[in-house]
Amino acid sequence: MRFLGMIAALICAINLVVGKTFAWLSLGIVVVCFTVVVQRYLFATSYVWMQDLYIWLNGAMFTAVAGFALLRDDHVRVDIFYRPAKMKTRAITDLIGVVLFLMPFMWIVYTYSMPFVQRAWNYHEASANVGGMPGLFILKSFIIAFAVLIALQGVAMIIRSILILTGNVHLVPASIQYSADRIAADHPEGAV
Repeated sequence: MRFLGMIAALICAINLVVGKTFAWLSLGIVVVCFTVVVQRYLFATSYVWMQDLYIWLNGAMFTAVAGFALLRDDHVRVDIFYRPAKMKTRAITDLIGVVLFLMPFMWIVYTYSMPFVQRAWNYHEASANVGGMPGLFILKSFIIAFAVLIALQGVAMIIRSILILTGNVHLVPASIQYSADRIAADHPEGAV
Protein backbone atom coordinates (compact mmCIF):
# COMPACT_ATOMS: atom_id res chain seq x y z
CA MET A 1 0.00 0.00 0.00
CA ARG A 2 2.90 2.33 0.67
CA PHE A 3 3.99 1.79 -2.96
CA LEU A 4 0.54 2.92 -4.15
CA GLY A 5 0.86 6.06 -2.06
CA MET A 6 4.24 6.77 -3.65
CA ILE A 7 2.81 6.32 -7.15
CA ALA A 8 -0.05 8.71 -6.35
CA ALA A 9 2.44 11.24 -4.94
CA LEU A 10 4.56 10.99 -8.10
CA ILE A 11 1.54 11.52 -10.36
CA CYS A 12 0.46 14.52 -8.29
CA ALA A 13 3.99 15.96 -8.44
CA ILE A 14 4.01 15.62 -12.24
CA ASN A 15 0.66 17.41 -12.59
CA LEU A 16 1.75 20.04 -10.08
CA VAL A 17 4.93 20.87 -12.01
CA VAL A 18 3.19 20.81 -15.41
CA GLY A 19 0.26 22.87 -14.11
CA LYS A 20 2.34 25.54 -12.41
CA THR A 21 4.66 25.78 -15.42
CA PHE A 22 1.96 26.06 -18.07
CA ALA A 23 -0.15 28.43 -15.96
CA TRP A 24 2.48 31.06 -16.79
CA LEU A 25 1.26 30.96 -20.39
CA SER A 26 -1.65 33.10 -19.21
CA LEU A 27 0.77 36.00 -18.82
CA GLY A 28 2.02 35.43 -22.36
CA ILE A 29 -1.56 35.34 -23.64
CA VAL A 30 -2.33 38.70 -22.05
CA VAL A 31 0.87 40.31 -23.36
CA VAL A 32 0.39 39.02 -26.92
CA CYS A 33 -3.32 39.89 -26.99
CA PHE A 34 -2.60 43.39 -25.65
CA THR A 35 0.10 43.85 -28.29
CA VAL A 36 -2.26 42.73 -31.08
CA VAL A 37 -4.95 45.18 -29.93
CA VAL A 38 -2.49 48.08 -29.64
CA GLN A 39 -1.04 47.33 -33.07
CA ARG A 40 -4.45 47.06 -34.68
CA TYR A 41 -6.15 50.12 -33.15
CA LEU A 42 -3.20 52.46 -32.60
CA PHE A 43 -0.96 51.64 -35.56
CA ALA A 44 -3.50 50.13 -37.99
CA THR A 45 -1.34 47.09 -38.53
CA SER A 46 -1.86 43.44 -37.81
CA TYR A 47 0.13 40.21 -37.94
CA VAL A 48 -1.79 36.99 -38.43
CA TRP A 49 0.91 34.95 -36.67
CA MET A 50 0.45 37.02 -33.50
CA GLN A 51 -3.29 36.40 -33.53
CA ASP A 52 -2.60 32.69 -33.97
CA LEU A 53 -0.06 32.85 -31.16
CA TYR A 54 -2.40 33.96 -28.39
CA ILE A 55 -5.09 31.53 -29.47
CA TRP A 56 -2.55 28.68 -29.56
CA LEU A 57 -1.09 29.67 -26.20
CA ASN A 58 -4.60 29.59 -24.78
CA GLY A 59 -5.21 26.10 -26.16
CA ALA A 60 -1.85 24.84 -24.92
CA MET A 61 -2.39 26.27 -21.46
CA PHE A 62 -5.89 24.90 -20.91
CA THR A 63 -5.07 21.41 -22.14
CA ALA A 64 -1.81 21.24 -20.14
CA VAL A 65 -3.28 22.47 -16.83
CA ALA A 66 -6.37 20.23 -16.88
CA GLY A 67 -4.66 17.51 -14.82
CA PHE A 68 -3.51 20.19 -12.36
CA ALA A 69 -7.09 21.45 -12.06
CA LEU A 70 -8.28 17.90 -11.33
CA LEU A 71 -5.49 17.54 -8.75
CA ARG A 72 -6.70 20.69 -7.00
CA ASP A 73 -10.34 19.63 -7.32
CA ASP A 74 -11.08 22.79 -9.31
CA HIS A 75 -13.37 21.19 -11.88
CA VAL A 76 -17.07 21.98 -11.90
CA ARG A 77 -19.04 19.52 -9.85
CA VAL A 78 -22.52 19.37 -8.36
CA ASP A 79 -21.69 19.22 -4.67
CA ILE A 80 -25.16 18.69 -3.24
CA PHE A 81 -24.37 15.19 -2.00
CA TYR A 82 -20.59 15.01 -2.37
CA ARG A 83 -19.50 17.97 -0.22
CA PRO A 84 -21.20 16.98 3.05
CA ALA A 85 -20.46 13.26 2.50
CA LYS A 86 -18.12 11.25 4.72
CA MET A 87 -14.63 10.41 3.49
CA LYS A 88 -15.48 6.80 2.58
CA THR A 89 -18.56 7.92 0.66
CA ARG A 90 -16.43 10.42 -1.26
CA ALA A 91 -13.86 7.71 -1.96
CA ILE A 92 -16.53 5.36 -3.33
CA THR A 93 -18.06 8.16 -5.41
CA ASP A 94 -14.68 9.11 -6.84
CA LEU A 95 -13.75 5.50 -7.54
CA ILE A 96 -16.99 4.86 -9.44
CA GLY A 97 -16.81 8.20 -11.27
CA VAL A 98 -13.21 7.77 -12.36
CA VAL A 99 -13.57 4.13 -13.43
CA LEU A 100 -16.93 4.49 -15.18
CA PHE A 101 -16.66 7.97 -16.66
CA LEU A 102 -13.25 9.65 -16.52
CA MET A 103 -11.00 6.81 -17.70
CA PRO A 104 -13.24 5.65 -20.57
CA PHE A 105 -13.64 9.24 -21.75
CA MET A 106 -9.88 9.83 -21.65
CA TRP A 107 -9.37 6.59 -23.59
CA ILE A 108 -11.83 7.82 -26.25
CA VAL A 109 -10.09 11.21 -26.46
CA TYR A 110 -6.70 9.53 -26.77
CA THR A 111 -7.83 6.91 -29.29
CA TYR A 112 -9.68 9.29 -31.59
CA SER A 113 -7.13 12.10 -31.42
CA MET A 114 -4.00 10.00 -31.98
CA PRO A 115 -4.49 9.58 -35.79
CA PHE A 116 -5.37 13.28 -36.01
CA VAL A 117 -2.15 14.26 -34.21
CA GLN A 118 -0.02 11.75 -36.13
CA ARG A 119 -1.30 13.10 -39.44
CA ALA A 120 -0.45 16.64 -38.34
CA TRP A 121 3.09 15.54 -37.42
CA ASN A 122 3.55 13.63 -40.69
CA TYR A 123 3.22 16.75 -42.80
CA HIS A 124 4.29 19.31 -40.19
CA GLU A 125 0.95 21.06 -40.26
CA ALA A 126 0.97 24.84 -39.95
CA SER A 127 -1.75 27.44 -39.59
CA ALA A 128 -4.41 27.48 -42.29
CA ASN A 129 -4.13 31.29 -42.33
CA VAL A 130 -1.73 32.91 -44.78
CA GLY A 131 1.08 34.39 -42.71
CA GLY A 132 0.03 32.33 -39.70
CA MET A 133 2.13 30.37 -37.23
CA PRO A 134 4.06 27.29 -38.24
CA GLY A 135 3.97 24.25 -35.96
CA LEU A 136 0.27 23.57 -35.51
CA PHE A 137 1.27 19.92 -35.15
CA ILE A 138 2.91 20.77 -31.80
CA LEU A 139 -0.27 22.41 -30.54
CA LYS A 140 -2.32 19.38 -31.60
CA SER A 141 -0.01 17.20 -29.49
CA PHE A 142 -1.43 18.92 -26.43
CA ILE A 143 -4.64 16.94 -27.00
CA ILE A 144 -2.68 13.77 -26.23
CA ALA A 145 -0.99 15.46 -23.26
CA PHE A 146 -4.43 16.49 -21.99
CA ALA A 147 -5.72 12.90 -22.12
CA VAL A 148 -2.58 11.48 -20.51
CA LEU A 149 -2.38 14.05 -17.68
CA ILE A 150 -6.07 13.72 -16.82
CA ALA A 151 -5.85 9.90 -16.95
CA LEU A 152 -2.79 9.94 -14.71
CA GLN A 153 -4.59 12.11 -12.19
CA GLY A 154 -7.51 9.69 -12.46
CA VAL A 155 -5.13 6.88 -11.49
CA ALA A 156 -4.05 8.96 -8.47
CA MET A 157 -7.72 9.39 -7.53
CA ILE A 158 -8.29 5.63 -7.83
CA ILE A 159 -5.28 5.03 -5.57
CA ARG A 160 -6.61 7.58 -3.07
CA SER A 161 -9.95 5.77 -3.00
CA ILE A 162 -8.30 2.38 -2.54
CA LEU A 163 -6.11 3.69 0.28
CA ILE A 164 -9.08 5.25 2.06
CA LEU A 165 -11.34 2.22 1.63
CA THR A 166 -8.63 -0.13 2.93
CA GLY A 167 -8.02 2.00 6.02
CA ASN A 168 -4.70 3.46 4.87
CA VAL A 169 -5.70 7.13 4.93
CA HIS A 170 -2.27 8.04 6.33
CA LEU A 171 -0.66 6.95 3.02
CA VAL A 172 -2.72 9.34 0.87
CA PRO A 173 -0.45 12.13 -0.45
CA ALA A 174 -1.17 15.50 1.14
CA SER A 175 -1.94 17.10 -2.24
CA ILE A 176 -5.01 14.88 -2.78
CA GLN A 177 -6.26 14.32 0.75
CA TYR A 178 -9.88 15.11 1.41
CA SER A 179 -9.97 18.28 3.42
CA ALA A 180 -11.73 18.01 6.76
CA ASP A 181 -11.33 21.78 7.06
CA ARG A 182 -13.44 22.30 3.95
CA ILE A 183 -16.22 20.18 5.42
CA ALA A 184 -16.03 22.04 8.74
CA ALA A 185 -16.06 25.43 7.01
CA ASP A 186 -19.09 24.48 4.93
CA HIS A 187 -20.99 23.08 7.91
CA PRO A 188 -20.07 24.88 11.14
CA GLU A 189 -20.83 23.02 14.34
CA GLY A 190 -24.46 23.37 15.28
CA ALA A 191 -25.53 24.45 11.79
CA VAL A 192 -28.42 22.68 10.15
